[in-house]
Amino acid sequence: MIIRNSITTNQYTMRFLTLIVLLFASLGCSSEKKADDAGWDVVIKGKVNFPQQGTIQIQELKMNGQGAQPEVIELKKDNTFSKTLHLTEPGIFGINFFGKQVVNLMVYQSTIELTVAGNEPQGFVEIKGSPDHELYQKVQTMYQEAQNAPELKKIEMEFQTAANAKDEKKMDDLRAAYMAQLEVGQNKIVDLLKQQPASLALYNLLQDPNLIDKDKHIDLFVEAAEKFKKSWPNYHYTQEFADVVNKLKVTAIGQVAPEIALANPEGQIVKLSSLRGKYVLIDFWAKWCGPCRKENPNVVKAYHRFKEKGFEVYSVSLDKNKADWLQAIQEDGLVWTHVSDLKYFDCQAARDYNINAIPFSILLDKNGVILAKNLRGPALEQKLEQVLGK
Repeated sequence: MIIRNSITTNQYTMRFLTLIVLLFASLGCSSEKKADDAGWDVVIKGKVNFPQQGTIQIQELKMNGQGAQPEVIELKKDNTFSKTLHLTEPGIFGINFFGKQVVNLMVYQSTIELTVAGNEPQGFVEIKGSPDHELYQKVQTMYQEAQNAPELKKIEMEFQTAANAKDEKKMDDLRAAYMAQLEVGQNKIVDLLKQQPASLALYNLLQDPNLIDKDKHIDLFVEAAEKFKKSWPNYHYTQEFADVVNKLKVTAIGQVAPEIALANPEGQIVKLSSLRGKYVLIDFWAKWCGPCRKENPNVVKAYHRFKEKGFEVYSVSLDKNKADWLQAIQEDGLVWTHVSDLKYFDCQAARDYNINAIPFSILLDKNGVILAKNLRGPALEQKLEQVLGK
């Protein structure tokens, strides 16, 4: 679960100025332990800059969407407040200021100091005394610096020039250079996170789908899962994260792809394993998926170029209607192997491969071992050139 709050501090310019940002509690500060239930007390205190009519309420938020009954926090005459919580495990808490502004916190063992506006949903928020929050801010700053690196700006300008000149080769080279430069910044973030102990910040940062390429850096996720198991063996979020990592392992690069056995348009079951001996692109798509349809010409081009060298496409449609499925095959000229159970994202293969968005593709070698994922545009042909030759 990613918990985000809106803030307006100078630290969150650019992209995150308009987004809701994670606010965390800390692991590093001491707290008062309770011997009776192995729990501890933690204090949340702060100040409201613009108090409104109504009350301040705090409520623990649960995984199932249910929460405990909210408790009222008293606002003192000097506009400060303080609330002591007794915890036996880390928890996610939401503080509602007068029905105007909600701040979500992940609370562990440190005293948290808040300063909030209190008068609007995206009002000012400041947190002090939280190493986890500091880690999150540091990573987001690194991410923004990577996204706005001068090298990327230069590549973007050169790409526009190449596009105007319709220089396809130059555009392909610049796309590769752009992704390589982005990876430099991502690798720095990965190196930093690998050094971190189990923490709420680490847990939440690894939930961000845009921050880290899970396929390229699955070792980071596996190591983090072990840290959580060791530090919080009975914590429900530990099991949730472990489940995510286990699903990643199933389709990790280097693993044999899970079997798929679905019907083709004629109703005959075609197994993925029947294509062993060829390099196979498993392509999850649908007629209703705009990005899928835009990507199809690239797959068609690669297929006709490499089919005589042992390349095959095994398309899994997530359509619901057979007529739609067949129409898209005809319109896009997809003359390869097609299968579907017409169950949308309830498709058995989609569940086995943990598909939650399309287009999604996986390239297999002759033995069914996963070589790469989501090769878009010219990347597919470039990879096939590496394994099958030009």
